[in-house]
Amino acid sequence: MSDLNGVMMQYFHWYLPADGSLWREVAQRADELSQAGVTALWLPPAYKGIGGGIDVGYGVYDLYDLGEFDQKGSVRTKYGTRDEYLQALQRLRQAGLQVYADAVLNHRMGGDQVEVCRATPYARGDRIHPKSASREIQAYTGFSFPGRQGRHSSFQWHWQHFDAVDYDQLHPEERDTVYLLDGKRFDDEVSLEFGNFAYLMGCDLDCQHPEVREELARWGRWYLDTTGVDGFRLDAIKHIAAWFFPEWLDQLERHAGRDLFVVGEYWVNSLSTLLWYIDDVGGRMAVFDVPLHYNFHRASRAGREFDLRRILDGSVMRARPGHAVTFVENHDSQPLQALESVVEAWFKPLAYALILLRQEGYPCLFYADYYGAEYQDQGHDGKQHRIVLSSHRFLLDRFLSARRSHAYGPQYDYFDHPATIGWTRLGDNEHPGGMAVLISNGDDGCKWMEVGQPETVYRDVTGHISAAVITNQQGWGEFLCKGCSVSVWLPREEDVREG
Repeated sequence: MSDLNGVMMQYFHWYLPADGSLWREVAQRADELSQAGVTALWLPPAYKGIGGGIDVGYGVYDLYDLGEFDQKGSVRTKYGTRDEYLQALQRLRQAGLQVYADAVLNHRMGGDQVEVCRATPYARGDRIHPKSASREIQAYTGFSFPGRQGRHSSFQWHWQHFDAVDYDQLHPEERDTVYLLDGKRFDDEVSLEFGNFAYLMGCDLDCQHPEVREELARWGRWYLDTTGVDGFRLDAIKHIAAWFFPEWLDQLERHAGRDLFVVGEYWVNSLSTLLWYIDDVGGRMAVFDVPLHYNFHRASRAGREFDLRRILDGSVMRARPGHAVTFVENHDSQPLQALESVVEAWFKPLAYALILLRQEGYPCLFYADYYGAEYQDQGHDGKQHRIVLSSHRFLLDRFLSARRSHAYGPQYDYFDHPATIGWTRLGDNEHPGGMAVLISNGDDGCKWMEVGQPETVYRDVTGHISAAVITNQQGWGEFLCKGCSVSVWLPREEDVREG
């Protein structure tokens, strides 16, 4: 995290137009984002995927091709060219923003050559009991990258560098089958779904192979040298042996001579599992607070039936705040995506207040929540759907400003009513004045709360309530919010008393 009140932004969503414009766009918005209060950007995978210029980036083909080589039908990636990417990073640094790269280390897709090998088939939903004996298969496990011709790295991938695949050219009709290559075993220290969830998609890297570990470290060093990024968002970590990451990070930090911020995506709605993982990697990375996201999802669907006093229950934010990256929505949970778990629009301001204006966790904004989004895709029901996501920028900018100016000092919670909860921050010597936040998922709410500033005028910076609140001689005030809404109360500058 760049500072005490740092804010990350996921600067993409799944359905951005595939017109190669994102790197130019983010460069143009660098100063605007910094001035708004964003301190770091998580950018999408910058390297060539199997879909070339339309690939979101998670179907990785070549980690070394940042939009430089004619591969998979295009030179640029979905987001632009290598030069545009590097120019964007330079512009973001000039604006004082940190950058986290999205590292997809689990798999490769779109191999260049078919290779003959032997493998044992397993049902996709059962990685313990083989479907049949080992047999010969033909798999796209040869990656020679002819378009790159050895630039940046001469390493080539072959079947021995993977432990499993999901396609046999000899039997293309077979579906829902995972082929465990002979002499291999599924990685350990992974999710235990399906018995062992090491295999996710494509050609699954065998992290127990020394050449694989050496190549991933080599790529990491090259990426840091080439881009100068400040850290990584690690994709799909529950499918990769947990013991691999401390070793990998040690090598990268020694090479860079600096600490790197790292957050891992372990998608599971289980606090105990996430705490196990944090401890298993020696606390070397933060994790996305998936349980908190599901709390927001359920609360937004249940309305006034949800007990807001329980909104933080089971969250990493509450249990291990120093390792929690909190978020409301992301590219996987947005409508029509694989992990769709929508937070309804009315509740998003309440959820963002909870992650942006409290002291726990490192909050992450979502591009589509900030700018809005419109797209169309096939849903889980097989039908086409048009999705319109509202922009919440008006309120988010006010939350960001309040976080930067007043979200400091002791925090007092008033989680004492099922439909109306609040909290205050008392400020510190450098940031006096305090702040009060009140949210409701039912009727209009009010609550007496302490802000530490006696006889001070407070106003709701959201604009939802126009009347001011004046605290009493003890620094308490009766703060208000509209029903199914949020209000953020800050003092008038001329009324702030220095601590």
